[in-house]
Amino acid sequence: MKFAVVGDESVGTAVRDAGATVVPPNDAEDADAVVAVGEASVSAIALDSTWDCPVLPVDCGMPWSVPHRRLEAHLAPILAGEGRVVDYPTLSVRVEGDHAGRALFDAMLVTSEPAHISEYGVAHASTAVPFSAGVDDDSVDDSTVVSDDDDTDDVWTPVDEFRADGVVVATPLGSSGYARATGGAVVGPDAGVAVVPVSPYATQNDSWVFQPPLRLTVERDDAPVSLVVDTEVAREVAPFESVVVERDDTVPLLLG
Repeated sequence: MKFAVVGDESVGTAVRDAGATVVPPNDAEDADAVVAVGEASVSAIALDSTWDCPVLPVDCGMPWSVPHRRLEAHLAPILAGEGRVVDYPTLSVRVEGDHAGRALFDAMLVTSEPAHISEYGVAHASTAVPFSAGVDDDSVDDSTVVSDDDDTDDVWTPVDEFRADGVVVATPLGSSGYARATGGAVVGPDAGVAVVPVSPYATQNDSWVFQPPLRLTVERDDAPVSLVVDTEVAREVAPFESVVVERDDTVPLLLG
């Protein structure tokens, strides 16, 4: 079995010791799977259309990730044909109709300056399609996809407004990371997305699990707010701009 290694070349030693072959990252077509070290590498590889093979995450600090020190042992059942591939959904984010990024882990609105809070609104669409349907499922009616032309009060149902540092929408994969640390639920691959206020001003705040699409808005002009997609700042978001978070494609993860 051939593995490409991205993020830390030293991991290649464990791959070879397990009895597998390491191929250069630029030989994506020759790789049966890619070992990606660290969240940044996992996100970059998983969202890169150049790669069409499963991703094995290493040292990401989450339950599904493999520690570097255990990689050789983890590969043994995979090389014996006992590995499994699980498809995890990703998200696409649009601001006022313009594509702003794709997220493997989460998308977040957050005040750009420390010690500042703002007010955020969350709404969900009555036309939400479960992740379990799959983006290419023939049973999914295209009319259920919310577009900017449908961005009206009778399509979007308000969920809540709250004062906070921000709000995070986490994919099932990302729900065990930052969103969990801020009080959100860990959700399964088909369960939806976790929506969690970040450092809310109130002592008690709800968090939610919804099927996308979702709409986020900044409800007050208190402080500059940034859209952050998988730890990368995508752009600033002005008050009352519509930030729509939709399901996108899926990425295959290789699990032992």
